[in-house]
Amino acid sequence: MDCWKEAVGRSWIYPTLIICANGFFSTMRPSESFLTPYLTGPDKNLTIEEVTNHIFPVWTYSYLALLFPVFLITDYVRYKPVLLLQGVSFIVTWLLLLFAHGVAAMQAVEFFYGMATATEVAYYAYIYSVVSTDHYQRVTSYCRSITLVAATVAAVLGQLLVSLADVSYFHLNAITLASFLCSFFLPMPQKSMFFHRKDVSETLPGPDKGVPTVGADRPSSCQEDEGSVSADRGPAPEQQAGNAEPQNRVLSVLVQLSKDLRDCYSSRKLLYWSLWWALATAGFNQVLNYIQVLWDFRAPSHSSAVYNGAVEAIATFLGSATSMAVGYVKVNWDLSGELALGIFSAMDAGSLFLMHFTDNIWACYAGYLAFKACYMLLITIATFQIAVSLSMERYALMFGFNNFVALAIQTILTVVVVDSKGLGLDISTQFLIYGSYFTVIAGIFLTRSIYTIISIKCRNTSVAGES
Repeated sequence: MDCWKEAVGRSWIYPTLIICANGFFSTMRPSESFLTPYLTGPDKNLTIEEVTNHIFPVWTYSYLALLFPVFLITDYVRYKPVLLLQGVSFIVTWLLLLFAHGVAAMQAVEFFYGMATATEVAYYAYIYSVVSTDHYQRVTSYCRSITLVAATVAAVLGQLLVSLADVSYFHLNAITLASFLCSFFLPMPQKSMFFHRKDVSETLPGPDKGVPTVGADRPSSCQEDEGSVSADRGPAPEQQAGNAEPQNRVLSVLVQLSKDLRDCYSSRKLLYWSLWWALATAGFNQVLNYIQVLWDFRAPSHSSAVYNGAVEAIATFLGSATSMAVGYVKVNWDLSGELALGIFSAMDAGSLFLMHFTDNIWACYAGYLAFKACYMLLITIATFQIAVSLSMERYALMFGFNNFVALAIQTILTVVVVDSKGLGLDISTQFLIYGSYFTVIAGIFLTRSIYTIISIKCRNTSVAGES
């Protein structure tokens, strides 16, 4: 029995199953597609203006405020406590959503939901802390796939319960309030990417060397061997200083993070891909946050059939299909990548303009499907292009920073366009702004791609002439 437990503890299969279970149940939220009808319906009796201008913006603000500290705390406490915090945040969110009333209570719902969203960084970072590098690709595929499956199943289940079983939105939220106990069975990793690496030397590398990945990428057994070697040699001066003053260790990590960021963004290729990532993700999250409000405006839920769950399920399926297709497309992304960003961003802009100008709810649904499919296609390409050039630590750092910049831009959009203290625009006009925003993004990258293609052709012509 002891041998079996030891084998399970060392295997990558057990933590992968637990991580996938956690990802499935935390994403299995069948009521999420019907949040706006629930809030504006008889259960909460809120107006569409209160939901749009006073309640939903709180999610953006709390997400922005919590993302960076959660990113650091996640690594420092080695992931599992933050995953438990995510489970608690979801439970508090849905308890408030079920039993609390009023604008202030729903703002508290958005705050805790923002906390749960911010802790999602721990889910993906945790994956790489409990398995060896040999299994990174397979485990990443499993964990990302299971969240897409859960989102699709949740949307379909929610739609079936509402349309066929005539389940109320209240009881749909009660179903969503599922157990997150699987988080408590997650094995605690013995290492992390920055604070708890077990390298042969604790000396921080220079900017030209990058962040060492020995401790972060190898299995635990390798780390223990390296730790014993370090112990035989005696503690390094940096280790003694770190033991005496823990705050110096934190400061050293922050300094190293800033150096790594500078090195990453010194690459022009990574800079442009990251720029699109931040700009487009800000717009995508903003559309995602308010799309239900637009649907409710075009076809009020109290007098029309609601198909939000079906639309979300189809959108998730299309997003996963386009993401999968990227792996089979052979393109010179250095030459055509920015052109693809420009073209598909223009399609996103067109989809948003369609949603603004049409009064037909089915056209709105179609525009959303096209919008989400294009974004998922491009974000997959951007993720791949950034990841191929970076170590795991730097990828996690760049991923977190790009999302932080995206949230900062989204916060500006929210304050100016949505919040009642700003312009407080109606939902239809908001989507006109979002369409114009993606038009600017498309213009930037189309211009940049034309310049790149012309420069390469001129360079090739010049080389051919000299030869």
